[in-house]
Amino acid sequence: MLILSAIVSGLSLGSMYGLIALGFHTTYTVSYAVNFAQGSCVMLGAVLGYTFWVTLGLPLPLAIAATLAACALAGLVVERALVRPFTARGSSAWLMATVAGGIVLDNAVMFTFGKEPRAFPSLLARTPVDLFGAGVYPLQLVIPVVGVAIALGLHVLLRHTARGKALLAVVQNPTAASLMGIDVKRVVALAFAASAVLAGIAGLLIAPLLAVSSDMGLMFGIKAFAVAILGGMGSASGIMLAGFAYGLVEALVTSMLGSSYTQILVFLAVIAALALAPDGLFGRAAVKKV
Repeated sequence: MLILSAIVSGLSLGSMYGLIALGFHTTYTVSYAVNFAQGSCVMLGAVLGYTFWVTLGLPLPLAIAATLAACALAGLVVERALVRPFTARGSSAWLMATVAGGIVLDNAVMFTFGKEPRAFPSLLARTPVDLFGAGVYPLQLVIPVVGVAIALGLHVLLRHTARGKALLAVVQNPTAASLMGIDVKRVVALAFAASAVLAGIAGLLIAPLLAVSSDMGLMFGIKAFAVAILGGMGSASGIMLAGFAYGLVEALVTSMLGSSYTQILVFLAVIAALALAPDGLFGRAAVKKV
């Protein structure tokens, strides 16, 4: 039964890693840049959700809407202040700028929200239920369903809506998209906003299972980036599959060997996988134009 509990936990965490990693995919495919403050956006979703719902007492739907709107705004600020000025000059300094931005955000939240972790209340994470003899929280069963649903929704948005097709046009040829009347800068900004919203959703979903704190997003961001690379940065479906695989391996190692070995063995497995498949397990090598 311990194995079953680990599998449920792994699928739950894995879907969160995949959801956050989809944010990396969304921005990379449009601008070849990513937001390395993505983990901080996960933290922001959890902290703002707690603040709006628990501290300020807003109704839960309004608290969720306000949280995701704030995350979208954070994504827009990242793109406008930390990415666009550098990519416009052909510089890769956006990498360090987004890392620094995440550090600034983490510390700003620490000073305002406080250092002490806080419990995020949820009816779905209060009482375990019996699943074939294993005790699991209902939220652990809901999270993978929500993660897959959001991933499918993102696929439909990209393939079957005008805004999604505009984004794909920017991916294929930004210059041609601009000539066709598509505002490339706006599409890139929206991609960063969507990326931050995905991270915020992950923060809201995982918060009831963990303590909400200003430093909770760091490892989520690192693991999600590993998942994005492992799945293939350009493959949304590959990223979700890699997220589930990563979460399962992590949970199984923890349950069988203990948490002391988790990060060592999981990241060694990531290194080995990338040594065998440098473009990711589900990615494709970039086509070189000559």
